[in-house]
This record gives sequence, C-alpha cells and structure tokens, in this order.
Amino acid sequence: MRTPRSVILASGNPDKLREVRTILPDLGFESILRWKPGWETEETGITLRENALLKAGNACLATGLPAVAEDTGLFVWALGGGPGVYSARYAGPGCTYADNVRKLLNALLGEEGEARRAEFRTVAALVAPDGGEIVAEGRLEGFITLEPEGVGGFGYDPVFFSPELGKTLASASEAEKNGVSHRARAFRALERSLRELNPRD
Repeated sequence: MRTPRSVILASGNPDKLREVRTILPDLGFESILRWKPGWETEETGITLRENALLKAGNACLATGLPAVAEDTGLFVWALGGGPGVYSARYAGPGCTYADNVRKLLNALLGEEGEARRAEFRTVAALVAPDGGEIVAEGRLEGFITLEPEGVGGFGYDPVFFSPELGKTLASASEAEKNGVSHRARAFRALERSLRELNPRD
C-alpha cells in the first residue's frame, strides 16, 4: 500500500469528523475529503476493530479512494469493561451525549477509587482500493468523575478525568486534548505504520 495523498474520512459523527480533521493534516495527509452525509455505515461489529474496518471498507468501496475510519469505546473497570463497543448507544437508540453520561454516572453510584478507573480506546483503520489495510490503536487511561466538569469536547469527555492533563477532557483545550487523546494516538500510530511501509514517502 502506498501512502495516500487524499483520503475519505468515514464517520457519521460531526464531532468526530471535526476532531479527526484537526489531527490528520499534522500527520502529512495533504487533502482530507469529508465523508458524504447519508453514507453512514451501521456499526454491526462486536469489536472496535471490526467497526473501524467496516466503515473504512464501505467508504473505500463507495468512492474508489483510500478511506480512514475509527471506532471508539469507553471501558470502565466497575462495569466489567462496559459500555465498551456500545458506548455511543449506551443509553439506547437515539440517545444523546447527556443521556449516556447520566446513565454512566447512575451506574457508578457508590463506586469509589479504583472502581472508577476507565480507559478510552480508539481503533483507526485505513482501507485502500488495492485491498490493503492498516489498523492501529490508541488508549488513554483515566477515571470517571462524580459529576461533569468542563464545557468542551463531546461524548463522555465531561466525566473522563485524565491524570496526564490533571483535568477532564472537557476542561482541556483542543490542543491539550489532541496531545494525549486516544483518538490522536490511534491516528499517529496509523501514520507511523504507513511510514514503515513506505519509508521514502
């Protein structure tokens, strides 16, 4: 697989699109083409890897261009690793970010210390028209707070405290978050894998 100059970014989540589009240019991609509205892929995989490859593969097939996609989950120790791959729809079909956060905090009532340990995991995948695939993972460890803190970010960011930042992701600036986030780490790892395949690019 050759390093693509342009990629389709396959996501139906506008917040993820915005965040990833701030990450990818720094990794050497010259042109980022946004995933066309209405082409969203149903996430039927049972792992983050399966969903990321499914979305990237469908986008590549539909456009004939290299495509990148990601899938992210929040894994909480007290919930046996849940909500995991179902994080985006934790509170049910059509749920909002606030619905998910509310359900998570209610599920953790009475839990303290290590039981509130959590980890964000992102799997990023690139699928090329020639059938080539690259998959990479990024992780960020932290804790679930007792209540939301901060007004930035999206999803579970207001209740995810990062020891590396000393604050919740929602309290961090975009630059701070992208410096440590699971999503940024996954895409940086993806770019490193591409460089290893194409050392002269």
